[in-house]
Amino acid sequence: MTVVGPFGLRVRDQALEADVQAGLAAVEAGLLDATKSEVPFITEAAQHLVSAGGKRFRPLLVMLAAQFGDPDAPGVVPSAVVVELTHLATLYHDDVMDEADVRRGVDSANTRWGNSVAVLTGDFLFARASHILADLGPQAVRIQAEAFERLVTGQILETAGPRDGRDPVDHYMDVLGGKTGSLVAVSGRFGALMAGADESVVDILTQYGERLGIAFQLADDVLDIASDSHESGKTPGTDLREGIPTLPVLHLRARAAAEGRPEDKELVALLDGDLGDDARLAEALSALRAHPALEQARRDTVRYAQEARATLAPLPECYAKAALEELCDAVVHRAG
Repeated sequence: MTVVGPFGLRVRDQALEADVQAGLAAVEAGLLDATKSEVPFITEAAQHLVSAGGKRFRPLLVMLAAQFGDPDAPGVVPSAVVVELTHLATLYHDDVMDEADVRRGVDSANTRWGNSVAVLTGDFLFARASHILADLGPQAVRIQAEAFERLVTGQILETAGPRDGRDPVDHYMDVLGGKTGSLVAVSGRFGALMAGADESVVDILTQYGERLGIAFQLADDVLDIASDSHESGKTPGTDLREGIPTLPVLHLRARAAAEGRPEDKELVALLDGDLGDDARLAEALSALRAHPALEQARRDTVRYAQEARATLAPLPECYAKAALEELCDAVVHRAG
């Protein structure tokens, strides 16, 4: 049994490990190539987050999904580069919107070069992803376009907030389906599709990716509160400080409204106040870490990961399927 990829994923077969490692290495080379420009400054900015590392969660899923067809098919690696470039581009934009200072353990691009450069660098990455995508054919272009529309819609829904009368938790799950689930779903879809897998397999891995992507983001929500910066690669409480709704906070607000406990209302008032002060943010983090709402969010993370695992049931037993099941466990472990 060998550890490979993000989260210490265990792969139980040497041949599968070799395929995945070779694929991820090719993706890494593809990312560096795609982020080069004739303008040195653009190269520096575009490679800022590539060089900072990252889990390469989406390319890993592409590689594992491709095992259900021909993993050496020519479109597999380029499609993985496309999804990772798209993801990286959204990070540049997210950090501007969130006014984040740290990303992947390094200064965010907006902190280093300003908002304008960060936004334009994200646009540059989208353009490079589109260029690669064009060589994969019109079906791939359509799939990516639909996913990108969902991604942007999810971001807009998050910014707009729930409409009157809508349950904030239900609204938030719709946001996550667009912002995160859509691109992870495409990762599973591209891997299987580019490898020539049966249509039923492509559908299964698309559904798996959607659910796993939501579980992955819910784990991030938990980590924003429960982890330190060494574990998460960003400053703890970033989402809290920026007033971004996450599942633990939404569960807290629901409990405060339904049960009316004074301590819950006090914590909500603290979160609604100015968390720009480090002491107040530390107080909020400490209170949330001890609150049942955080454990409730962990349970939701587990549930979505279990749903992802359940979608794999019709697939034949093989090492790749076992690795996909292990990936569900690894995502949940992040929030443990």
